[in-house]
Amino acid sequence: MKRLLYISLSILAIASCARMGNPDGGWYDDDPPRVIGSVPLERDTNVTSRKITIYFDEYIKLDNPTENVMVSPPQLEMPEIKASGKKIVVKLQDTLKANTTYTIDFSNAISDNNEGNPMGNYTFTFSTGEKIDTFEVGGYVIDASNLEPIKGISVGLYNNLADSAFRTEPLMRISRTDGSGHFVIKGVAPGEYRVYALQDADENYRFTQKSEMIAFSHKTYTPTAGPDIRQDTIWRDSLHIDNIIQVPFTHFYPDDIVLMAFQEPQTTRYLLKTERKDADRIGVFFSYGNEQLPVIRGLNFDADSAFVLEASPKKDTLTYWLRDTTLVNQDTLSFSMEYLITDSTGVLVSQTDTLEMVAKTSYEKRQKEKAKAFEEWTKEQEKKKKREEPYDSIYPVKLLEPKFTIPSSMAPNSVVYIEMPTPLARLDTAAIHLYSKIDSLWYRAPFEFQQCDSMLRHYKVVADWHPGTEYSLEVDSLAFTDIYGISCGSHTQGIKVKALEEFATLEMQITGVQDTGFVVQLLGKSDEVIRQIRSDAGRSATFFYVAPGIYYVRAFVDRNGNNIWDTGDYDADLAPEDLYYYPREIECKEKFDVTLSWNPEALPRNRQKPGAIVKQKPDKEQKKLQNRNAQRAKQLGIEYVKKQMVK
Repeated sequence: MKRLLYISLSILAIASCARMGNPDGGWYDDDPPRVIGSVPLERDTNVTSRKITIYFDEYIKLDNPTENVMVSPPQLEMPEIKASGKKIVVKLQDTLKANTTYTIDFSNAISDNNEGNPMGNYTFTFSTGEKIDTFEVGGYVIDASNLEPIKGISVGLYNNLADSAFRTEPLMRISRTDGSGHFVIKGVAPGEYRVYALQDADENYRFTQKSEMIAFSHKTYTPTAGPDIRQDTIWRDSLHIDNIIQVPFTHFYPDDIVLMAFQEPQTTRYLLKTERKDADRIGVFFSYGNEQLPVIRGLNFDADSAFVLEASPKKDTLTYWLRDTTLVNQDTLSFSMEYLITDSTGVLVSQTDTLEMVAKTSYEKRQKEKAKAFEEWTKEQEKKKKREEPYDSIYPVKLLEPKFTIPSSMAPNSVVYIEMPTPLARLDTAAIHLYSKIDSLWYRAPFEFQQCDSMLRHYKVVADWHPGTEYSLEVDSLAFTDIYGISCGSHTQGIKVKALEEFATLEMQITGVQDTGFVVQLLGKSDEVIRQIRSDAGRSATFFYVAPGIYYVRAFVDRNGNNIWDTGDYDADLAPEDLYYYPREIECKEKFDVTLSWNPEALPRNRQKPGAIVKQKPDKEQKKLQNRNAQRAKQLGIEYVKKQMVK
């Protein structure tokens, strides 16, 4: 017996030395927890108890069960789910439904207590009836506005195929999407279903609020299953494949549903806030715009012609600029404001509020700040005078300072923008000049000075910019004068237009779709829109003067011709406008023309958006851990065989 014990201890010591191999540590444990038993038994039938206890082979952690664990059918009263030591206890609060399969989907919420190895897509199943429903329905939920995978949104089924069910009944069976937007609804009975997605704000498992993101489809699905074979890859390390094996499994259909999620327009109108951060203006902010603007009646001042109104394009943000400096210097302005709001029935009604707008900085304090600035300027001039340096004898006049958005080097299709700090009372276009340089001589160049649409303080200089030409934009003093009588000084800025050789041309030939009225957008590396143009199906969309670089392209079907992607409306049975991504990055080089043929419907939309610009990345906890062990094996100079990641 002693001899046997000595041999065993020797073997353990040798194994321990072999496994350590490096003074900085041994292997990371990448074995996930295993279920060794449960009460009731997993996949048990005729279950009457609402308490489920699941036992594991090691100490475990349960990550945020409120968010990560999904019980189906959905529970109106939140279940109590707790982990303790080597077990998880689930207490269902709702009454169990008769002849119903229940699933408790833990997703990746269960992990071991030491290394955090996720158990991975674990679902506990039982039935209150004689049989277990085993069908599954799977697919993806992506954002209709940008094809981003949506993580954590609920996806559910109805066997009631009426449109009203989504509004009036809780979802029958539910699941939740992972980091790839993928979902699998388990425990589904035979039948015909419609599938919905819901970001459930009030946790009643039905669509009740416009703020809830949703997805719907008129298609119906009948779940089926059949035998299939998949190839599983066994990796030796992060670069080398050890073996590829054939694994039989039951394939459940449909597994490729793609739901386009959207949020309805927030048309409920209410007053968000009013403010007077600056003494010369009053800000009024609504949740939603309306063409009928508020009516203001002054209580301690005459409101007639007192304001210059600046409205945002949607008319949800209103800025009332005070015309008269006497009112600007008045610390408190009292007035009534009559405006439209949405009542509890969804109808616009008139409401009147009495408001007192107090300037954030009082008139007295502003005067003291001006006096202090004058005093400091006077002292500085006295110091210069004593040092016999040039000095000013006249206090500088405050000038209007427009903001010029003019790149020093720009494309021929560029526009020069000018933003005024305050509304203008006078604009002298004769005092604005544009010159072009030809053979070292300067000549007047034609241009148009225009106010930007629906933007009170924004203007643009539109010209036929010639490639490879230098320009000079010159603004004379007094060209701009604001409502307070403050004028601008002179301003001169050089502009260089790049030569044609410095650009590429990108042409996208759209094929395979019947819709007309596409808006095609050129995107940068952060998925931001750089430029957009209209194109009909079967025709090309051409982007001229494209700077060298990496780009992406998307397009949407512009149903109403407003050049803006529009969301959907469930009650109006209106889906969001279809949006597509060209599935690869596009490299544009100087002097080269790029022509690409693109069928927007060639790939499912969950596979269209290039991975480089997808912001919502897949969950990779287990893969990270295995890569750590592969690196450890490389350090030790031995082979490490990864366990298969089952998907």
